[in-house]
Amino acid sequence: MLFASEPLSVRMRPRNIDEIVGQQHIIGPHTALYKMIKNGHVPSLLLYGEPGVGKTSLAHAIAGTVQRDFFAINATASGKKEMEEVVETAKLTGNVILFIDEIHRFNKAQQDYLLPHIEQGLITLIGATTENPFHEVNPAIRSRCGQIKQLKRLEPDDILILLRRALHDRDRGLGTLAVDMEERLLSMIAEASGGDARLALNLLETIIYASQKDDGSVHVDEQTVRECVENRGFTHDKKGDTYYSLLSAFQKSVRGSDVDAALHYLARLLEGGDLAAVCRRLLVIAYEDIGLANPMMGVKVQAAIAAVERLGLPEARIPLSVVTIELCLSAKSNSAYKALDAAIHDVRSGKIGDIPDHLKDAHYKGASVLGHGKGYQYPHDYPNSWVFQQYLPDELLGVKYYSPKQNGDEKYYAKVYERLEQLKQQSHFRK
Repeated sequence: MLFASEPLSVRMRPRNIDEIVGQQHIIGPHTALYKMIKNGHVPSLLLYGEPGVGKTSLAHAIAGTVQRDFFAINATASGKKEMEEVVETAKLTGNVILFIDEIHRFNKAQQDYLLPHIEQGLITLIGATTENPFHEVNPAIRSRCGQIKQLKRLEPDDILILLRRALHDRDRGLGTLAVDMEERLLSMIAEASGGDARLALNLLETIIYASQKDDGSVHVDEQTVRECVENRGFTHDKKGDTYYSLLSAFQKSVRGSDVDAALHYLARLLEGGDLAAVCRRLLVIAYEDIGLANPMMGVKVQAAIAAVERLGLPEARIPLSVVTIELCLSAKSNSAYKALDAAIHDVRSGKIGDIPDHLKDAHYKGASVLGHGKGYQYPHDYPNSWVFQQYLPDELLGVKYYSPKQNGDEKYYAKVYERLEQLKQQSHFRK
């Protein structure tokens, strides 16, 4: 079998938007983008998503649909010279489509040169990035792009369509070969690709090459597929948008008491190797989401973190599994930090007032002349170490920040809080 000059994933790129598989939320026949492209109008676009979800393929398909000159550059390797050549072509032929991969790496000089040509209609920009454009792409570029679309990982069924298409396409794919391959083995490739179409197609090509016999026939067996796909289904974009989404999904799964989901995201984070981030997030969860409903979870998480630091991976997964499951199944409360946030909001809004004189510092000479500390009642001198007196500034009397929940251990704190509120009311009435 002769080696093709381009990878299968490149050869099988869709030639128009009707050949796009998946991404129906962006380019399905019902979408506005599909309709405007079919009518010959291409807006400047920003496409973002994980590697292999089809950003480059979508750009090629759009250009192929409208039959317009198409140029592709990479922001990490191309400079002003390449863009000047595109602009000169556009001046001769009319509007061209310029695809810029890794557009978030564009420097200011490149942007300043390109922006006026976009505004004048010489260039239609399609930018692609693996980063969240709202965080990483310069606002000047974003403002020129009428559409910002997030591409999603393909489903295994979508990947299967692409694999079958590649096996049967005689012009661009593997259709000229007599491939003997069971459907279940295609499904193994689809599952192992993790939604990455480029990976799936290149895996298929690798497997075909590894399975060809001396007589030219191709019989694919399970062992060959397993060897080729081993450990290929996991990707970890450390410090990228996906990384932070994993941390977010992990915490939200714990907060929602979904043990299996929490363990899934924990496994993905651990495969990325960032123990420190996992430990920080667990500590946040213990106080943000568990809080007063189970105050001991903070102590338990700290103990688990100490064990993780001593053990390292792979043994660190053991205490992490225990504490993650316990956090999931624990009673939940966010009342404590919500109460503080309410108080912080008042302070930032200027609702502070003067500290009552009897609470002011009286440990310096002359304080008594100012009335500081006068009338202060020392709670430990009274039964149950409690006495009624004013603590809040006059302007904030009656304000309530803390709203106790009836979850877990907080039931006890709620009873104490309610009893204190009753005593305050009774004492204030008597006074």
